[in-house]
Amino acid sequence: MHFILGKICPPGIVLPVNSTNCISTFLLTGIPGLEVVHIRISIPFCAMFFITLVGNMIIMTVIWKEQTLHVPMYLFLAMLAASDLGLSLFTFPTMLRIFWLDARELTSLACFVQMFFIHTFQDFESAIILVMAFDRYVAISRPLHYSSILTNSVISRVGLAIVLRTLIVQVPLPILLRRLCFCRSNVLSHSYCLHPDIIKLSCTNTRINSIFGLFVVLSTMGLDFLLILLSYVFILKTVLSIASHSGRLKALNTCISHVSAVILFFTPMICLSMMHRFGPRLSSHIYVIMSNMHFLIPPVMNPIVYVVKTKQIRDKILRLFIKKGPEDSQGTFIT
Repeated sequence: MHFILGKICPPGIVLPVNSTNCISTFLLTGIPGLEVVHIRISIPFCAMFFITLVGNMIIMTVIWKEQTLHVPMYLFLAMLAASDLGLSLFTFPTMLRIFWLDARELTSLACFVQMFFIHTFQDFESAIILVMAFDRYVAISRPLHYSSILTNSVISRVGLAIVLRTLIVQVPLPILLRRLCFCRSNVLSHSYCLHPDIIKLSCTNTRINSIFGLFVVLSTMGLDFLLILLSYVFILKTVLSIASHSGRLKALNTCISHVSAVILFFTPMICLSMMHRFGPRLSSHIYVIMSNMHFLIPPVMNPIVYVVKTKQIRDKILRLFIKKGPEDSQGTFIT
C-alpha cells in the first residue's frame, strides 16, 4: 500500500516512477501549437462570450416580460436560452483565463465542479431540443388542440422531468471521480474539465467510471438524438399529407429555427466522434477547435437564429428597446 496525501492508497494502484502522491490539481490546455497568439485568439472568443450573454439574456427577459409570449414554443425557447447561458458561464471564463493570463491550474474540486455543470447544462440543452421537436410536431399535426395539449402544467412537469433526469445521471459522475487517484499526469486536453478527459489521467481502475459515463451519454444525448430524428419523421409525414403546396411550406418554415438548433448542437459532437474513431490522425489543435465548437457555437448562434427567424421575438425586442412616446404611455396624444 502507498500513503497518498495523508490517506492510504488502495492496493492495485500503479504509481509512476519517483511519484508517491496523487495529483490534487489539474492543468488546462489552450489551443496546442498556437500559444504565442493566445491574446489575438481571445478577441473572437470575447466577442462570442459577449454575444452569448447579451443574446440569451435578452431572449429570456423578453419572454418573461411579454405576456403574449407565454406559450409553449417561447417558454421552451427561454429554457434553451437559460441552458445556453449556463453552459457558457462554465466554459468561457477558464478559456479566457488561459488566453489572457496563462492561468491553467485548477484544483481537483474546482475541476470536478466545472465538469459537473458543463455536462449538466449540455444534457439540459439536449433534452430541451428534444422537447422542442415534440412541440413542433404537436403544432403541425394537432394545431387546433395545441394549447390544450401543451398546457402550463404540462410544461412545468416537462421542465421538472428534464431537471430530474439530468441530475440523476450527472450527480454520480463527480462522486465516482472522488474515489480515483490521479498520478499519471495532470495536464488535461481542453480549456475546461470534461469527464472522459479526466479519467484518462487516473492510475486506478476506471472501468466503473467509463461504463457509467458511456451509459450517461447514450441515455441522454444519444437517446435524445434518435427521438428527435423520429419526431421529424412524423413531422414530415404530417407535412406531406397537407394538400396545398403553400401549406406544406408554411408548416416546414415553423421548424427552420429548431432544425438549426439541432444541427448546431449535434453536428460538432458527431463530427468529433467520427474524427476520433475513423479519421486520419490530425493535429491536436484541430480536435480542440472541434470540441470548442461543440460547447461554444450553439450558445452564440441559437439566439441569433431565433431572433432572425422569429418575427414575434424580433418585434418584442424592438419594443423593449424603443422608448415609448407619450401617446403609448397615455393611450392618447398629448397636445
